[in-house]
Amino acid sequence: MSPKDVLAFAKAEGAKQVDVRFTDIPGLQHHITYPITQLNEDSFEDGFGIDGSSIRGWAAINESDMLLIPDASTAYMDPFYETPTLVMTGTILDPITKQKYDRDPRNIARKAELHLLATGLADTCYFGAEAEFFIFDNVAFESTPHSAFYEIDAEEGRWNEGRRENNLGYRPRYKEGYFPVPPTDHYQDLRAKMVEVLEKAGLSIECHHHEVATGGQCEIDQKFDTLLRSADNMMTYKYIVRNVAYQYGKSVTFMPKPIYGDNGSGMHCHQSLWKNGSPLFAGEEYAGLSQMALWYIGGLLRHARALSAIIAPTTNSYKRLVPGYEAPVNLAFSRRNRSAACRIPMYSSSPKAKRVEFRPPDPSCNPYLGFAAMLMAGIDGVINKIDPGEPLDKDIYDLSPEELRSVPSMPGSLEEALQCLEEDHAFLLKGDVFTEELIETYISYKARHEADAVRLRPHPYEFSLYYDI
Repeated sequence: MSPKDVLAFAKAEGAKQVDVRFTDIPGLQHHITYPITQLNEDSFEDGFGIDGSSIRGWAAINESDMLLIPDASTAYMDPFYETPTLVMTGTILDPITKQKYDRDPRNIARKAELHLLATGLADTCYFGAEAEFFIFDNVAFESTPHSAFYEIDAEEGRWNEGRRENNLGYRPRYKEGYFPVPPTDHYQDLRAKMVEVLEKAGLSIECHHHEVATGGQCEIDQKFDTLLRSADNMMTYKYIVRNVAYQYGKSVTFMPKPIYGDNGSGMHCHQSLWKNGSPLFAGEEYAGLSQMALWYIGGLLRHARALSAIIAPTTNSYKRLVPGYEAPVNLAFSRRNRSAACRIPMYSSSPKAKRVEFRPPDPSCNPYLGFAAMLMAGIDGVINKIDPGEPLDKDIYDLSPEELRSVPSMPGSLEEALQCLEEDHAFLLKGDVFTEELIETYISYKARHEADAVRLRPHPYEFSLYYDI
């Protein structure tokens, strides 16, 4: 929609307020709300003044004045607010220079798209991200200098099979929750409601289903879109899924590994390059790929260890990325094989369906930064003709120790991932998409506020291991 269309839409829907949203560096969405009378056509040029000093990873207090410019193409009516409210996603500008702010994740995603265009390789990058999540009935946690605990519960959790009262059975076994029908799948109706609200907000949904883990692990798949639009859609997806669940007295988490001993939640990212409306990843090479697609895979695999700090950006991410479990930690590519970091789906022979699925990302990542970083790695692979090596068409989890030694792997911790990013980020700086200052800020924030914060605290399980030592 154009700004004029948005104003007409707001009037037709009876909007009384406008909510403009933006995302911080770690990936949390923020918002500020204005009476609808404050929105006019000039607002889409002049924006709204905000204070950015308290936003994680942004400017110091002496440079905190920012402009928030709403994007008319993102408009929809909020499905949860009591007061009819128009919602738009915004981009942050520096009020002095009127330049887009280098630490605004949405601006970084847009710069990645422009960099791709400037290379002449392609004019469009499509992303289709599959973000898994858990639905819980109760969650409690606390961490103090002298105590720490967490406790989660889900009516569907297999751990409730021995409960005496109000126990009707039908719960997915650990690692056996993929595609069961109700009543074992407890959340069919809730997911259907989520889909209904997502579609009303403008997202195109392909399917939904129960996932592998017990305890309410689910997935709702969106149709692919351009990089920036897919990142916008992922933020809307998270917002709506959380709030629909909340309305039904439940809690959704996109935390990668909330349950020990069962599958974690990934965010497999399907991606492809197009030019002048034609797909560029279809060809006569392995699995029906083009040479460009193989080089793109080469870039993803070459820079995967550095990417991990952005696409698997939490200490909890490395509870999922563990050798021998469900997550693809070994850096190889293959057709159909889900144990490879890069998979080439073979559902369709259509050139338009030819794409690369990168499987290490998880839904705790900031989609603007994650999608942009993966595209930059792929572009680097194409420009430098990076050979991805030989495909690995066997189950990587069953490889012998000798065979595994020749296959590189993802980092084993957030600390290691941040070190990899520090050593290998030149590819992200091309086209001024990411800046050196942003990378330094990101590494410092993640190291101090997350990696060190967890590393320095006693773990509850250490008391089981060592209290009587």
